[in-house]
Amino acid sequence: MSNNQVAFITGGNRGLGFETARELGEKGITVVLGVRDLAKGDTAAAKLRAKGISAEAIRYDASDPSTDIEVFNYFQLKYGRLDILVNNAGILKEELAGGNTAVSISSKALRETFETNLFAVVSLTQTLLPLIQKAPAGRIVNLSSVLGSLTLHSAADSPIASVKTFAYDTSKTALNSFTIHLAQALKDTPIKVNSAHPGWVKTDMGGEAAPLELSEGGKTSAQLATLGSDGPTGGFFHLGEALPW
Repeated sequence: MSNNQVAFITGGNRGLGFETARELGEKGITVVLGVRDLAKGDTAAAKLRAKGISAEAIRYDASDPSTDIEVFNYFQLKYGRLDILVNNAGILKEELAGGNTAVSISSKALRETFETNLFAVVSLTQTLLPLIQKAPAGRIVNLSSVLGSLTLHSAADSPIASVKTFAYDTSKTALNSFTIHLAQALKDTPIKVNSAHPGWVKTDMGGEAAPLELSEGGKTSAQLATLGSDGPTGGFFHLGEALPW
């Protein structure tokens, strides 16, 4: 894939989003960080530019649907298309070590989790899709989690059996469903849509106990964002390995 592409990464000023932007930027792709706090976004973009990466930051807030059209207008006016969309922004309202929250999660926390982790992703993607369709080979990456796998959660010997953060897990399951449905809707186009499990990474959300360093956190998203024409669509992956739904 050519290196005159432009990518939009939501939540791109820190953590997994920033590492994804770095990975893509190092491939010669112009990266635009979608951020709630533009000052923090500008600081992050400057760090990337210091590494020789073409980087910008614009305002995007998953809790403010009006920013969807602002993002659309930005790419429409400046680039006329969007090659890569990485839906990275997400929230976790529960404690990862808190056991099974299905009996305790509040309706408020459940709704807030779905608003950011699913509804905002669907809204932004639908808004930007006309621009992605103008790209020669559009790529959409939905940042999911192995915690969204129903197969693994229900397995008797599941490696994630002890982590049952109901709101977060089910929001990622629903996001995976969006990946499958959207990929099917776009199957006759050059666009590829996939879910990425970044791994358990030392982020603010993942915590210090995570086995993967932050620098490794953007690899899967970057791989899926730069798939060739023979790459998969409608799948769920970690570092090239397919994961069970």
